Amino acid sequence: MHYVTFNDGGHRMVGRLDPAGGTVQPLELGLEDADLGVLALARLAVAGVDPQPVGPAVRLADVTLEAPAPRPLRNVFCVGKNYHEHAAEFAKSGFDSSMSAGAAASPDYPIIFSKVPECVVPNGAEIAFDPAVSEAIDYEGELAVIIGRGGRGIAAADAMAHVWGYTIVNDVTARDIQSRHKQWLLGKSFDTFCPMGPMAVTADEIDLADTRLRTWVNGELRQDASTRDMIFDVPAIIAAISAGTTLIPGDIIATGTPVGVGIGFDPPKYLTAGDVVKVEIDGIGVLENPVRHIAAGEKAA
Repeated sequence: MHYVTFNDGGHRMVGRLDPAGGTVQPLELGLEDADLGVLALARLAVAGVDPQPVGPAVRLADVTLEAPAPRPLRNVFCVGKNYHEHAAEFAKSGFDSSMSAGAAASPDYPIIFSKVPECVVPNGAEIAFDPAVSEAIDYEGELAVIIGRGGRGIAAADAMAHVWGYTIVNDVTARDIQSRHKQWLLGKSFDTFCPMGPMAVTADEIDLADTRLRTWVNGELRQDASTRDMIFDVPAIIAAISAGTTLIPGDIIATGTPVGVGIGFDPPKYLTAGDVVKVEIDGIGVLENPVRHIAAGEKAA
C-alpha cells in the first residue's frame, strides 16, 4: 500500500494513494492521529487498528502533499558510511571526523547519528541555507525505514517483523560543519535539511535484497546503487540501535547513502542556489527539492 500525508482545505489528513489513478482516499483518523501523518498508521497497526476510508477519493493534484511524517516523534536515526564505495569516497575527502589513523574506510559496526525532527520538509519544499554559515552543502539520497512494532534487544532474525514501511529522505549535510565540530548532529540538522517523501509504502512493497536508488542534481545522475550494496542491512541496523535503545512505533531510520555525493568529486560538487535535487527509489517514487540561499535571520521554511 502507498500512503500520503496531505493538506486539504487547511486540514491535515492521511490517505491511501492510488498511484495509477492519481487519487487519494482519505482515512478516518482523529485530529491527534492525523497530526502524526503516516506515523499514526504505523502506531495503530501495532494495536491492530486499520483506519477505514472516509468520504470520496480526491485528486492528488487538488491537495498539498506534506512530508509523510511532518514532524517525527523524535530525532531521525541515521546510519553513516553504510555503502562500501561511499565509505571510501568519504574517507578520501578529508572531512570524515569518524576516521582514526590506520582505520579501514568501511566501519566494523554501524555508525549511528541523528537529525532533529524540525529539519523535515516535504517534496517540493526548498532546501534553504545561509552561505555565510556553510558553503559545503551536500546531498545524500537514502531509503528510510518506518518502525511499526517497537522494542529493545531486537534480534536481526526478528527485525523485519518490526518494520511498518519505508519512505525516501535526502540527508542534506553541511560538510564543513560536520568536520569542524567533530560530530554530525549540527551539520545534519540545519532547518530544511531532511526532505522526506513524497509518500510512504508498506514493507511488502519493497524488496530489500535489490531496490534501486538514484539521485540527480540538475538532471545529472550522481548516485545509482542498490540496497544490496549496503554494508549493514536493515535487520542489522535495527538490531544495533535497539540493543540498548528502545525503538518505538513510528521511529524513522535513514539507512545511509551510496557513492556519488558531492564531496566525492574533485573538486567537490556542493549544492548552491538554483540547484534541484531529485532522489528516486523504486517502489516509492521521486523526492525533488530546489535549493535556495537565505540571509542571516531569514526563515528557512
